[in-house]
Amino acid sequence: MPVVPARAGGAAVTATRRRRRIPWGAYLRAAVILVVFLFPLLYLLNTALKSNDAFFADPVGLVSDPQWGNFPQAWQQGGFGAFILNSVLYTVGGTLIGTLVTLLLGFPVARGYIWGGKLWSIVFVVILFLPNALITQFQLLLKLGLYDNRLGYVLMVGAGVGIGPLLFSGFVSSVPRELDEAAAMDGIGYWRYLFTFVVPLAKPALTTVAILQGVWIWNEIILATVLLADPAKFPITRGLYNFRDTYSNQWPLLAAATFLVAAPLVVGYIFIQRYLVNGVLGAVKG
Repeated sequence: MPVVPARAGGAAVTATRRRRRIPWGAYLRAAVILVVFLFPLLYLLNTALKSNDAFFADPVGLVSDPQWGNFPQAWQQGGFGAFILNSVLYTVGGTLIGTLVTLLLGFPVARGYIWGGKLWSIVFVVILFLPNALITQFQLLLKLGLYDNRLGYVLMVGAGVGIGPLLFSGFVSSVPRELDEAAAMDGIGYWRYLFTFVVPLAKPALTTVAILQGVWIWNEIILATVLLADPAKFPITRGLYNFRDTYSNQWPLLAAATFLVAAPLVVGYIFIQRYLVNGVLGAVKG
């Protein structure tokens, strides 16, 4: 009889030790991923803080005399103040349009309220692998009188919804259909139900779609090069491209300008990462 408690106690101690075991493998993988993603950013910052002579003397060495003045100098010489205002306008406008398009497309497709619901899902996937129809978009804006126009550019980037409908459709699939039936029985119309009930429930997914859309628009340069001719209307990425052509031999200044362009996205991601994770997990579960 005394042996049984001893075995039970030993099993309990073993289970406790297993629970307290530190997952070193997971920490190691996380550290490797962290280094892979942070190294380019830190290397860029290290280059941006060097003088031109120090960079050419030792391009990969650590900075010893930080030149913080490179950042305001790059900002002033590149004229990024006007460019960043354009980018904010394009990003906000395009993100709102893209998120609205995703909502209007994703919900009826996920619920099967339109003909060919499964076919539409396949179309969403196929679109991801198709090249951008630059010539068609250029001709469309030209005929509409919207070439080299801020509104035309916003409409084009807003229409590029990318993976948004797929994410949103997956999330909507986790919302019970009984809510649709109950709303219909109470006499609530489709549009009222969509914006009053679906939008609050799908806020994580819509936030994720908006984040992905905004990041893409902020970094977009191909459409800006094709559809905008007036330098006063260029986004910040196009301004950085022009800055590179002018100061291509001044690598620290170019690195400082690149860091200034990337900084808003890095800072923004720190505050919105939880919304992105929640939205993607919700779409996968759906």
